[in-house]
Amino acid sequence: MEKGLTALWYGEHPAASLLQPLASCYGALLAARRRAYQAGWLRQSSAGKPVVVVGNLTVGGTGKTPLTLWLARELGARGLEVGIVSRGYGRSGSEPRRVKPGASWRDVGDEPLILARRSGCRTMVGADRVAAARRLAVDGVDIILADDGLQHLRLARDCEIVVIDGMRGFGNGRLLPAGPLREPAVLLWQADAVVVNGEREHPSLAGTLPPQGTLAMRLTPLGAERVDGGAEGCPLEAFRGKRVHAVAGIGNPQRFFAMLRERGIEVIEHAFPDHHALADADLSFTDELPVLMTEKDAVKCAEFADARFWYVPVSAELVAGDAEELLSRVLAKVRTAGDAGGRL
Repeated sequence: MEKGLTALWYGEHPAASLLQPLASCYGALLAARRRAYQAGWLRQSSAGKPVVVVGNLTVGGTGKTPLTLWLARELGARGLEVGIVSRGYGRSGSEPRRVKPGASWRDVGDEPLILARRSGCRTMVGADRVAAARRLAVDGVDIILADDGLQHLRLARDCEIVVIDGMRGFGNGRLLPAGPLREPAVLLWQADAVVVNGEREHPSLAGTLPPQGTLAMRLTPLGAERVDGGAEGCPLEAFRGKRVHAVAGIGNPQRFFAMLRERGIEVIEHAFPDHHALADADLSFTDELPVLMTEKDAVKCAEFADARFWYVPVSAELVAGDAEELLSRVLAKVRTAGDAGGRL
């Protein structure tokens, strides 16, 4: 089904026009909901600490989680106690729950587990992100990063950062279900910062990006690590010239495959739906070739991984000027947002 939707949303598929009436209804409901919050008929709820939302306008991954990790590191380096809140997609249970590095991805979700392990920050998951964020505030954090949640309007926010996949852009530019847009692209103009991940390849970006300009980000691989932890990591270049099985259950698997090919690795593609619960049967290949996967997939394979299984963690990088600009905008927005331990 995901392959069909990708073809529909990111190609010139005639079925998109047939679904446009549904997309128009969806757009009307979105607009009514936003007006209700603006008019005060629906109320936003404060977490008690400044909140920065890192989100996107489209279905699927754009690089939000790596950028959240980057922000957590940079804000922490400035002496701020950072907390992270996430929905915890696909996890069991709905009540707010603290994410511990040794937790099961089934209990907390795949991305929150990565956030907790990589950042070292207090991380909470919960379908009710207001309740989860308030738990972090009680714990004494100075600032809360919301990984995703741009559409979770009930959680009051002080700064909004929108991340765009430069490879996919906005697809056919239509709202769900006719296209990949969760919200109209014009909302970019209201964001405090717009960050484009990778080269601005997709034609849908032309004439759509806001006049205040965008910031540039890229994802850089940090090497390869054994999924079972049975050996030290190695540079990704160690696989140059080799044939590998490449596994990606993320929003845009082609970005991962392209990253490997750029480094001279011969890729046999295995794309799965975003957040797919990988099982041993999915990866029971009949040869002994290495298996390279994303970090998001690796947290679901630790129980059955063997020495062939490697994952490739990535890090968000912004050029110096853009990095300083993004941090400046974030700090400016939250500095007067309330008590943050007097350190904002």
